[in-house]
Amino acid sequence: MSDHPNQRFPAALFNPEFAQTAWKVALVVGTVLFTINHGPALLQGKMTRGRWISAAMTYMVPYMVNVHGQSVRRSRSAPTPPKALEKVGRP
Repeated sequence: MSDHPNQRFPAALFNPEFAQTAWKVALVVGTVLFTINHGPALLQGKMTRGRWISAAMTYMVPYMVNVHGQSVRRSRSAPTPPKALEKVGRP
């Protein structure tokens, strides 16, 4: 199995170490985006099923982007495996 961050992303979505920060970001960013995109419809009572689905995505996307960023940061700051170090500098 590769150590590429994108292959670990589904598991990272449920990692409690990432969740606390990701939920905070999703709440703030999602609320701003919800207000911009759906605020008038909500106030006018025109929220359809499709709008509610879109509204849910408005919160899910910032959560996933934040988790992905944390996952990539962690993988880049992880120590380099010894085998990779042995190859460095060889022609």
